[in-house]
Amino acid sequence: MSERNPIRVFVTHSFSDHVDYHRVFEYLEAASNFFYVNCSAPDRVPATGGKEALKEELRNQIKAAEVVLVLSSLYADHRDWITYQLDAAQALDLPIIAVEPFGGKGDVPADVAKRAAETVGWNERAIVDAARRQARHEDTTRWEVIEFEMPD
Repeated sequence: MSERNPIRVFVTHSFSDHVDYHRVFEYLEAASNFFYVNCSAPDRVPATGGKEALKEELRNQIKAAEVVLVLSSLYADHRDWITYQLDAAQALDLPIIAVEPFGGKGDVPADVAKRAAETVGWNERAIVDAARRQARHEDTTRWEVIEFEMPD
């Protein structure tokens, strides 16, 4: 992954504004040396065609991605749309990463959890590392460095 070869990410949405949708991109943007292209476009609502046109638009967005981030918080309010996006991702054999509800408010829905290759919390490093592992099979082993002073 590099600036010239960014990871293509699709984030689940319901063609409406949601705080967690915007929040996940804040986390991705905060990561250093992580380059991605957002394949999801909740504002790209087809003018005609109804539900089938919406489904076709979602398929096209998902088809462009390498990895799918499923926002668990959207599942409760938009179960049908999120299930459709999960089905499309699995049909395209794309890895799915489940993102827990923000603030630890609830669990990842069972349907999302069983389809996900990985489940992550709201942690910039965890989300980015999971995307690298699932999209490009990159080894993301990192260690925390803790500095402390030795007593005399």
